[in-house]
Amino acid sequence: MSAVEIVPVKTRADRKRFLLLPWKLYAGDPNWIPPLRMNQEELLGFRKHPFYENAEAQAFLAVSGKEVVGRIHAIIDHGHNSYYSEKRGFFGFFESTNSDEVAGALFDAAKAWLVERGMTVLRGPVNPSMNYECGLLIDGFDSPPTFMMTYNPPYYADLIERQGLVKSQDLLAFWGHVEMLKELDAKLKFVSGEATRRFGVTVRRANTKNLKQEVRNFLDIYNKSLPGQWGFVPMSPAEVDQAAAGMKHMIVPEMTSVCEKDGQPVGVVFGLLDYNPRIKAADGRLFPFGFLKLLWNRRAIKKIRLISTNVLPQYQGWGLGLVLLDRLVTDVLEWGIQEVEFSWVLETNKLSRGSLERGGAKRIKTYRMYDQDLSAQG
Repeated sequence: MSAVEIVPVKTRADRKRFLLLPWKLYAGDPNWIPPLRMNQEELLGFRKHPFYENAEAQAFLAVSGKEVVGRIHAIIDHGHNSYYSEKRGFFGFFESTNSDEVAGALFDAAKAWLVERGMTVLRGPVNPSMNYECGLLIDGFDSPPTFMMTYNPPYYADLIERQGLVKSQDLLAFWGHVEMLKELDAKLKFVSGEATRRFGVTVRRANTKNLKQEVRNFLDIYNKSLPGQWGFVPMSPAEVDQAAAGMKHMIVPEMTSVCEKDGQPVGVVFGLLDYNPRIKAADGRLFPFGFLKLLWNRRAIKKIRLISTNVLPQYQGWGLGLVLLDRLVTDVLEWGIQEVEFSWVLETNKLSRGSLERGGAKRIKTYRMYDQDLSAQG
């Protein structure tokens, strides 16, 4: 291999080379799912995205001869640093051939860019923050990822660890079959019934006539319910609006539950159909016809990802999570869903892990977050 040159991404041609690299690296990998192309451009800041209203980033390419052999995105999330009073830089969108020389050159460039701007610690991978896709897959390479989860070759962990990064936290994905839900049904209904009676809450599907507002409510409760969770940073109002606008087309009301107290939402759970096989069939292109293929005959999709069950802090401990799931089970069974992925769950979240494991869910994939001290970097 020729000497590796690092090229800061500046031109439209550079951006195209950055975006297209995964199609070359993953050619022939049956488990790789191509990213949604326009969404990827937005998350990189190549198109307008509200995340970058309070963040800055620089993408880098690794080039050997005339061939692109790797890429990385260095990110400064000012929202995170303000929230935690840190000077933390992030990396994301990392891809590389199986070469320490390539990986080393990429990380050296990203770290130097971050250190020049005063960053003292590094974390990743995030694409571009933990509110989006994040984590490096370190086990569970035998199956494709579920919708909005990451995927990478097994050798990435060694490449990254040889650059001096160390594990900071693992994010876990659990798998369950619909038969588990049937077995839990009687227990769920008893606990749910007691909580509903005692606290006077009601539960319903998301309203199809106002899905954008329902998604906005979900993200608002998500923001308010997670302070204290490792790595959490609230999404900005503009990010919430952007996500709500994007997700409203993907949501089916049957896979949602909204719990209300005195007419106000206090808890939500959203399940997302696993659109990944359709995204692969469309090669990541939504236009001109990919979007129609994505949403056509959604009842044929028999797998969902439960992304989050969130309850406002003042109502936590009421058993409302079970109330939300109880309502969901009825529609999940009626839809004909066969598989459910619960992802992701922090390894340190003993309550959620314990509940899933007691219910029979199987841990199928692990995604790792890495940290590194940059204070010794030149």
